[in-house]
Amino acid sequence: MTVSIDSSKKNLTLTKSQEAFTAAKELMPGGVNSPVRAFKSVGGQPIVIDSVKGSHMTDIDGNHYIDYVGSWGPAIIGHADDQVLAALSETMRKGTSFGAPCLLENSLAEAVISAVPSIEMVRFVNSGTEACMAVLRLARAFTGNEKIIKFEGCYHGHADPFLVKAGSGVATLGLPDSPGVPKGATYETLTAPYNDFSAVEKLFESNKGGIAAVIIEPVVGNSGFITPKPDFLSFLRKITKENNSLLIFDEVMTGFRLSYGGAQEYFGITPDLTTLGKIIGGGLPVGAYGGRKDIMQLVAPAGPMYQGGTLSGNPLAMTAGIHTLKRIKEPGTYEYLDKITGELVQGIVNAGKRAGHAICGGHISGMFGFFFTEGPVYNFADAKKSDADKFARFFWGMLAEGVYLAPSQFEAGFTSLAHTSDDIKKTIAAAEKVFREI
Repeated sequence: MTVSIDSSKKNLTLTKSQEAFTAAKELMPGGVNSPVRAFKSVGGQPIVIDSVKGSHMTDIDGNHYIDYVGSWGPAIIGHADDQVLAALSETMRKGTSFGAPCLLENSLAEAVISAVPSIEMVRFVNSGTEACMAVLRLARAFTGNEKIIKFEGCYHGHADPFLVKAGSGVATLGLPDSPGVPKGATYETLTAPYNDFSAVEKLFESNKGGIAAVIIEPVVGNSGFITPKPDFLSFLRKITKENNSLLIFDEVMTGFRLSYGGAQEYFGITPDLTTLGKIIGGGLPVGAYGGRKDIMQLVAPAGPMYQGGTLSGNPLAMTAGIHTLKRIKEPGTYEYLDKITGELVQGIVNAGKRAGHAICGGHISGMFGFFFTEGPVYNFADAKKSDADKFARFFWGMLAEGVYLAPSQFEAGFTSLAHTSDDIKKTIAAAEKVFREI
């Protein structure tokens, strides 16, 4: 896909970004360290970021943007928060990595356990992918079964068993699944369309006594923003209990974002196990998995299921997470996020419809998304009906107007406490202009 930008008309100069990316392609595969950053689905070349602060980011050409990616979710209090930076500076003077226990691990663990309904014990790791790898192994160890059910378009990291109809970066690049994944690694992975009750029932019926767990993004963020149908999550809770299987919520995105207790608190459904990431590290590399104590005590060294990591519980990530959670626990946090995000999405959707575009969208708290289709969007198949070419034109138009959205139709967007009413108004005004142009 090729998208041209009239930089003289749009006052957007990307010379330095283009030079840097050209050099990067000789140094790193595709010029990036995570595929969606390459702008493959929107065309053109990615912008190279120099700095971030609050709700804004600046690229190496000096262009300024209102940011709705938020480092893909962690920046819920805004980028480079002064209080977090001060705490990190103090911690850094003591060292950046111990490879040994530190009190900060206790503090963040206590905060996570007190907040998330399903978590009685927690293990910190270094990424959401690592958390999902470990929680899958744990579910199999606890149940003695090997099969798992995942949902089409849900992304649980790049571990072999999950790269089946995985949405997100795989969908963005148009790859059905990844080469290099042996058939044996995915043989026990069963898939169903998101929000499809009968498909799940059939999988349980045809695999009686063999399913270790159902893993799900309780709100999908990796096929765009898709919410569960009423009673879908409670249905999963019921059918897993009836079949002695575990229910796993992948809350790497939704944890501490939909509410302080995550999607499980928001929807009132308590899974057996939960994965977390992003917000609990305040922008530093982090992941975690946790759940019922009787299950978690299988994890080494308490039990026989092995999982370890040199940088797990890193003092800098723990510090950033502790101070981020303190801030979002303050009264009014989620009311504010819901207010500004609702105004943003409604403003964009209304502007699109006034300009004659098929568009739908939604939000919960500080997480949102929209599709260039009439909708409704209940699953990945529905999401793929969105006009991806039109999204690409919209993306570049918004970028030229100083608004940075996720460079893929199949990614959710995020707001933060640092976003102001003025940010929202400017974004909607930009959308109105771009919708008329495309």
